[in-house]
Amino acid sequence: MKFIGITGGVGAGKTEILRYLTNHPKTKVMLADEIAHQLMKPKGSCYQPILQQFASSNILRSDGEFDRLVMADLIFSDPRKREILNEIVHPAVKAYVEDVAKRERQRGELDLLVLEAALLIEEHYDEICDELWYIYTREEIRRQRLCANRGYTQEKIEQIFRAQLPEQMYRKYCTVVIDNNGSVEDACGQIDTYLKNPSVRD
Repeated sequence: MKFIGITGGVGAGKTEILRYLTNHPKTKVMLADEIAHQLMKPKGSCYQPILQQFASSNILRSDGEFDRLVMADLIFSDPRKREILNEIVHPAVKAYVEDVAKRERQRGELDLLVLEAALLIEEHYDEICDELWYIYTREEIRRQRLCANRGYTQEKIEQIFRAQLPEQMYRKYCTVVIDNNGSVEDACGQIDTYLKNPSVRD
């Protein structure tokens, strides 16, 4: 089994790539954001620690789950609170991922285990993944997608771009680059080519 971490800037088109990989034989795809949301539910390992740290912030909905909009406002308005949340959630997500990877290696039924994470490099997933893949899309295309698909303003896009790693950092840590400036079919063709012949490097 090969454990691949996938990352790239917002708007790079990772969703289509992951959808393709999900349908790939003997492949399991994990999304770090989805894992985090599960761990933050009432029975998740992050729930009580977050509740203790943010008890006075009115972050609970009537059903006992965290109000994600309130949480988002809270952590984006206060860097220290964002840091506290990240210190709880990020290690828990990584531990969960490591456990899944260990379990799947022992089972020996998968050819590919895939993890998508925005902070793949920052959280040192290169320490547990066999290799990291970078989904590369030119900035102007990413801007167009974010405006058209998410309705983001140019101001919001600039804010997001400033918070993400520069392209040279992605290329430094990722051993495979998937060029997603063309069609989805072209990008998926690159994936097939690489998986059939791992010696191919972009």
